[in-house]
Amino acid sequence: MLKQLEVLQNWLKEENKEAIFINDPDNVAYFSGYQSEPHERILALLVFKDVSPFLFVPALEKEDALNSTWEYDVLGYLDHENPWSLISHAVKQRIGDLTILAIEKDFLTVTRMEQLQTEFPGVSFSDVTPKIQSMKLVKTKDEIQKMIEAGIWADKALEIGFKAIKEGVQEQEIVAEIEYELKKMGIKNMSFETMVLTGDNAASPHGVPGSRCIQKNDLVLFDLGVVYDGYTSDVTRTVAFGEPSEKAKEIYHIVLRANEAAIAAVKPGVTAGELDKIARDIITEAGYGEYFNHRLGHGLGRSVHEFPSIMEGNDFVVQEGMCFSIEPGIYVSGVAGVRIEDCLYVTADGCEVFTHTPKTYTTIS
Repeated sequence: MLKQLEVLQNWLKEENKEAIFINDPDNVAYFSGYQSEPHERILALLVFKDVSPFLFVPALEKEDALNSTWEYDVLGYLDHENPWSLISHAVKQRIGDLTILAIEKDFLTVTRMEQLQTEFPGVSFSDVTPKIQSMKLVKTKDEIQKMIEAGIWADKALEIGFKAIKEGVQEQEIVAEIEYELKKMGIKNMSFETMVLTGDNAASPHGVPGSRCIQKNDLVLFDLGVVYDGYTSDVTRTVAFGEPSEKAKEIYHIVLRANEAAIAAVKPGVTAGELDKIARDIITEAGYGEYFNHRLGHGLGRSVHEFPSIMEGNDFVVQEGMCFSIEPGIYVSGVAGVRIEDCLYVTADGCEVFTHTPKTYTTIS
């Protein structure tokens, strides 16, 4: 992690800024190696251009932080203490009075921003988000290897889920089966709340698994991901239980063509908007354009949703080493909901996907 910190310090020097306040737990982990979810408590990393950084954590996590790979100062605070005063004091001890502080504008809450303004009166605030996004955009070989492993576990999760499909079983029961079996195998966290949706529920792109029971001749949509050594996976597969309608099958094959065509077009130099258009045109020409109501994909890494968006009108140019999803879908209420998603990393002349569960139309009897 020292290399990433050096990049930030050099950025501070180039931009003539004095310090950075990093508050997003995923970004703290990216730069420090210490992963934590502090909930309402304050977790922060302070980086300076000329002196060593420090990690600021709740007191109950201080020992864990000291035992992590982080090799600089760790400061802790008790629940009854004012963390912002302690941060301000530590900063002034190191560099004196601040004039410019870089913050993550896309993450910092208004309340926390006001606290910083109170502790650092007269300080100008600038945004470090674009710099962090550009640093996290292209993954290292080590990061890609961790995401490959996360993809292997996502495939395992799908295997467990497919085996759990039975008539009368509730969506939420299949979710529980997947996560229980993975925990027994040592997987602590999913990338996000596991989705198992069937029938009309699958026609909602971000539906919530509930008590709806699997019925014969339904499609069943799985959207899930696994965290492996701090890095995420994200995959969606839709399978048939019995014999869904011909219209549902037609929709499935349209989505599959869109998924495969977009993946085949991924390579350095193509734009995010061009990839979206390839998939969207296939769905639109088939008469379902209005039913593909979200972007084609998103970046991922330590967070399951990272920069950039693979969406219509985005001229961002794809680069080797980027990791993102390709996930076209068609959602027709009363007929079917189908999404097929793979996440991938960009190679010198194409891409490689992280998940390998077959995408051919699959019937589970």
